[in-house]
Amino acid sequence: MARTTRASAKASAAVNGNGPQQLSSPPATPLAGQGKKVSAPSNPKASSVTPANNRKRSRKAIKQEDFDVNELPHNLGTALPTPGNDASPEDEASPPKKRAKKSPKIEQTDSAKVKIEEDVEDEVKTPKKAKKPKYSLTPGITPFPDYPRPTPEECREVTRLLSKVHGEVNVPKAIPPPSLDVAGCGEVPSVLDALVRTRLSANTTNKNSSTAFQGLVARFGTIKDGIGKGSVDWDAVRTAPQKDVFKAIERGGLAQIKSKDIQAILQMAYEENQERKDALSNDTANAEGPAGAENEPETQKKEEIAKAKKNIISLDHLHLLSTDEAINKMLTFPGIGPKTASCVALFCLQRPSFAVDTHVFRLCQYLGWVPKTSKKGQAKVNRETTYSHCDVRIPDEFKYPLHQLLIKHGKVCPRCRAATGQSSANWEEGCPIEHLVKRHGAKKGGVSVAARKKAKAAANEDGEDVEDGGAFGEDESELSDAEADED
Repeated sequence: MARTTRASAKASAAVNGNGPQQLSSPPATPLAGQGKKVSAPSNPKASSVTPANNRKRSRKAIKQEDFDVNELPHNLGTALPTPGNDASPEDEASPPKKRAKKSPKIEQTDSAKVKIEEDVEDEVKTPKKAKKPKYSLTPGITPFPDYPRPTPEECREVTRLLSKVHGEVNVPKAIPPPSLDVAGCGEVPSVLDALVRTRLSANTTNKNSSTAFQGLVARFGTIKDGIGKGSVDWDAVRTAPQKDVFKAIERGGLAQIKSKDIQAILQMAYEENQERKDALSNDTANAEGPAGAENEPETQKKEEIAKAKKNIISLDHLHLLSTDEAINKMLTFPGIGPKTASCVALFCLQRPSFAVDTHVFRLCQYLGWVPKTSKKGQAKVNRETTYSHCDVRIPDEFKYPLHQLLIKHGKVCPRCRAATGQSSANWEEGCPIEHLVKRHGAKKGGVSVAARKKAKAAANEDGEDVEDGGAFGEDESELSDAEADED
C-alpha cells in the first residue's frame, strides 16, 4: 500500500468531503499561550537543562539594619541634626516615598464642596493653643498642703545624724572666685556664670561638665581686664555660630541641646540688659524703673549701664529680686528647671532654697517626707513637686546643710545608694538613719528590726530619745518594684 502523504490526504479530503485522516507524523503541539507551532526538540534530556549562562538570577534585596546613627546612649533619645551641615534638603538622601493607595473617586455635590472649603478655612483661622508653662509650681505654696511632713524636728534630727557621719556643713559667708577648670553647680559670684555652669552639669558627671566648661574657656577666652574681668566672654559665645559652641562643649555630653540652650539664654540676657540700660538711663523720680531698680544703689546702676554698653552680658540684677521672683525669672530660660534655678539661688544668690536632685529625691521618699502617691486633683509626686513641697516644709536654717548632706549620703551610703542591695559590698555596715527610713524595692531588704534598734541606739548616744520616724507607720505600704526602678 502506498504511503499517504499530507498533500495527498488533504486533496482526498477536499474531494470526498471527509475529515482529516491519521498521519504518520502528527503535527507538533503548540505551546500554551502561543499561537505559533514549535517543533518538538530532538533531544528531550538536553532541553530539560537550561544552560548556566542563560539563567536569569533574581537579586535579593539587601537587609537594612534598623540603626539610627544619631541615637544617644543611655536611653536619652535621638540626637538633633549634626551642626555645620550646610547641605540643602534637596541634596540630602531621603527614603523613597511610599506609593499612596488610590481610593475610588467619589463625586462630590456642590454643597459637600462648600462644606469642605468652610472646614479648611476655619482650620486656617483657628489659632494654635498657647503652650502651657513648663512648670505649674507656685513658689511658697506646697502641692501637698495636707501632708504634714517633714516636721522641723525631723529636719533637725536627720541633719544631726548625717553630720556625725559626713561632717558638719556650714553655709559659706562669701562665694569663692570662679574657677576656670571646674563647672560646679552655681558656686560663683556671677549669676550668668552660675546659670550656664549649672546647665552644663545637668544629666552628666562633674568631670564631663567641667570638661565642657574648659572647652568654652579655651575656644572663646575670658575678659582680661576692666568690668567683668575673669569671666568667660559670653558675648563671643552668643554671637558665634552654633556649631562652634557645640564643638567647644561636645565632650561634656548632650552638646547639641545644651549649646542651643546656652546661646538662647545669652541672647535673652543680652536683650534684657539693653532694655534695662535704656530704662535706667531714662530713669526719673516719677518713672518706675526695671525690676529691682528700687533696691539698686546708684553706683550699681552706673555699672550695669556700663556693662550693657560694652556688651558684657550679666544677670547680676537677679540679686535685687526676692528669692521667688529670681527663681521664676530663671525658669523662663530654656533648659532651666526648678533644680537648676534652686541651685543658683542656694549657692550663687545665697538664698535659702532646698534644691532637689536625684539623690535628695530618693532619700526624701525613703524618709517619708513626700507622700507615696498624690490625691485626686493634686500634682504627681516627682522631683519638681518634692522641691516645691519640701522648700515650704523645711525651715530655712536646714535647707543648705540638708541639701549637701543628703547628696553626700545618697552617694556613699551602702544601703541608701541608688544601685545597691543586700548582697552589695559593705551592706552590713548599716545606715545612721536606718530607723527613720523605709526603702522601697525588694532588693533593699525591707525592714530589719535588729538594724533599726542598732541605728536608734547609736542615734540616742548623745541625743534626745526619739521615736521611730513616721515612715514606719502602720498605714504606710511599700512601693512597687516598678516605682523602685525609677531610681
